[in-house]
Amino acid sequence: MFGMNALLLASWFGHLNILQILVSCGAKLNSENKDGLNMLHCAAQRGHIRVLEFVLEHLEGISLDGVEKSGKTALHLAAEHGQLEAVEFLIGMGYMPGLKDKEENTPMHLAASKGHAEILQKILETGVSVDKRNIDDLTPLHMAADGGHCECVRLLLDSGCNVNAQTNRKMNALHYVAQHGHDREASLLLKAGISVDAINNQHCTPLHLAVFNNHTKVVRLLIDAGSNLNATDIRQQTALHIASEHGWHDLAEMMLISRVSLSLTDKQGKTCLEVAARGNHVVLVDMIIKADRFSKWEKDHGGCVQVRRPLSFKQDHQPETQHFRSVLWTLATKHLCYGEWKILAQHWDFSEAHIQAIEQQWTGKKSFKDHGHRMLLIWLHGVLVAGENPTKGLYEGLVEISRTDLAEFIRQKANSQTSSPKMCCVM
Repeated sequence: MFGMNALLLASWFGHLNILQILVSCGAKLNSENKDGLNMLHCAAQRGHIRVLEFVLEHLEGISLDGVEKSGKTALHLAAEHGQLEAVEFLIGMGYMPGLKDKEENTPMHLAASKGHAEILQKILETGVSVDKRNIDDLTPLHMAADGGHCECVRLLLDSGCNVNAQTNRKMNALHYVAQHGHDREASLLLKAGISVDAINNQHCTPLHLAVFNNHTKVVRLLIDAGSNLNATDIRQQTALHIASEHGWHDLAEMMLISRVSLSLTDKQGKTCLEVAARGNHVVLVDMIIKADRFSKWEKDHGGCVQVRRPLSFKQDHQPETQHFRSVLWTLATKHLCYGEWKILAQHWDFSEAHIQAIEQQWTGKKSFKDHGHRMLLIWLHGVLVAGENPTKGLYEGLVEISRTDLAEFIRQKANSQTSSPKMCCVM
């Protein structure tokens, strides 16, 4: 078994009587298995206190600082494998908690990385430095954060660790929890005052990593903590560019509502709208256009606007708008001729970029019907947010593009359902 002789097996399984017999019969005390584990390492890793007591108190020539092949002492192994009693015993016997293995991990690093909070607490009580770094410049806080070990993160923060310590890749603890979606740990770090906009060696903020890995809860926490939505990574992408690339509606919605800039371009000169259109993320394209039009409406009103309903840029599925939405679908698919939707869009101040993004979706020769329908729904969103009368606006728009006959027909159709909202009926 992994090069284990009888002496090592007795230590591994905690068979003290057999171990004593073997020792009395002259067994080689310094024997090791193929990984360099001696009987002290075996007992410590498995938490056999009676074996540890026998070895350290009754046998001579056993080094406290003896290491296996990866440079771990018995204390390292006990801490890594969650053996609290063994850790307490070894510390009491004089083991140094600050010793490092070949990866320069202390027992505290290993306990934090595995989430052994009680062991971490015991090591912290010895007064050993809480900010020691391993070969990758990781502190115990980085390792606890990376593993999502909430109680270990709390203990380290309470012990006064450097919350903003960065690794050789310029990662702080918040980068790690954002990358893995550990929202409880993110909350602790944010309350402790960690830098929310620190950039790693790829110029990514924690927000970039949380969005890239689609961690909604962490993204919400970072936005609420004031994360810079317009920060760009090594590809000059904002977090919204990344969400647009993957078509993630919920993440995009949060950033759009929080007023992320829509004009920033990545290294290829693409806005987030163009990135979403290129990926054929139709719903997201429409959301970004709605947000862009809303932003312009806000600016036109000096920023002093009152939205009558909870702001959202997602698809409208509300029962009270269902009738009017069906009217728009009929208009787009049965009555508007090729090209007329674009004239109507220009009348309603859709930009050329908006129109191009809508047109990028291709569903065949009758794509213009889909384009017109999407444009009308985007327009409706803006009208409803502004608290205006959509029937009136639609009538005037159709008159403006010289479709007076169609305007009257649509008005009658829109007003045909008496249970529809007043704002959609009254002219």
